[in-house]
Amino acid sequence: MRDTILATAALLGLAACVPETGAEPAPGTIPASLQGQWGLTALDCEGGAAAKGLMTVGATTVSFYESRATLGEVQERDSSRIRATFSFSGEGQTWTSDMILDGQDGGETLIRRTYGNTDLPGPLKYTRCG
Repeated sequence: MRDTILATAALLGLAACVPETGAEPAPGTIPASLQGQWGLTALDCEGGAAAKGLMTVGATTVSFYESRATLGEVQERDSSRIRATFSFSGEGQTWTSDMILDGQDGGETLIRRTYGNTDLPGPLKYTRCG
């Protein structure tokens, strides 16, 4: 009986280490469902010089054609959305902006909204690459 209890406890401990689908992301990271490569157009996902709309989302960074953003203070986060302050750098400049990355359509679409220090016309809609 004691061996069964110990084995069950060990399995429960291991199960706690395995992330569930839709689980809360680790503090200080971008949700895993948003990580990967995203394109504004199909050409962006093909790479090369034409990939000016490619966005690569990592655990703590977002990379664009000519700039990179590093995750700062998080205001909101769940398994498919984050709103946070990001420190940007690119083309010899640095700036800070709030950005929302919002996964939609079962993880196939990402809407990006950037506020402050931006010349973006409004929300940008990305499609997951390959």
